[in-house]
Amino acid sequence: MTDAAPARATEPLEPLEPFEPTGIERILCIVAHPDDMEYGASAAVAAWTARGIRVDYLLLTAGEAGIRGREPGEVARLRSAEQQAACDSVGAASLTVLDLPDGLLEPGLELRALIAHEIRRRRPQALVTMTWELRLPWGFNHADHRACGLGVIDAARDADNPWLFTAAPDGSPALPAWKADTLIVSGDPHPTHCVDVSGAALEAGIASLSAHRLYLEALPEHPEPRELLTGMTREAGVAAGCEAALPVGVYAQ
Repeated sequence: MTDAAPARATEPLEPLEPFEPTGIERILCIVAHPDDMEYGASAAVAAWTARGIRVDYLLLTAGEAGIRGREPGEVARLRSAEQQAACDSVGAASLTVLDLPDGLLEPGLELRALIAHEIRRRRPQALVTMTWELRLPWGFNHADHRACGLGVIDAARDADNPWLFTAAPDGSPALPAWKADTLIVSGDPHPTHCVDVSGAALEAGIASLSAHRLYLEALPEHPEPRELLTGMTREAGVAAGCEAALPVGVYAQ
């Protein structure tokens, strides 16, 4: 079983409004593990970077507990390298991997402080994260995914308050407060918008998931990346009136 399940619904999607990143110059994607962005969201990243938007990735863990047959320290190195290759496939500007424990994330003050610092450092207009819902159409959500989503919601507000987390994680003075106006939720069970990922964006997204070669080899029942991503974006594309689309929840902060 993968850490990130395909973002699909069990019933046909209602028509979805296209998400247009008007006025957005920088996006920060915050997820729990290597490969979490690659189940559709990375195709959206490819669409955005093609428009000249800077997209940075923040991973809370290195996914070291993700391969049963390999030692965690080795897995952390391998999965981080595969994630860098995935980022390169879609034009992401940078990758930061924190050393929080895979499988044991908690949406508490430590997580909020770390994420708030990265928001202040990157100064994005929009954040991308994962759904925090417990139950999803394909089953129960991963504990780390829930913690990540909740941590991002709280940290987005914290980052805009100069009286919260007045020191950076290394003890230096905190960076100036920053407000990210838009929250984009991948895998939202009640999507509000869609991102057109037709053509080159989808191809880049497929390449980004394929970059997790060693991880996917450890999952013999995992669908082939092209089959998986083509299938999961086709339904949303019908709802959006295009070839392929990623359904997302878009919320104002």
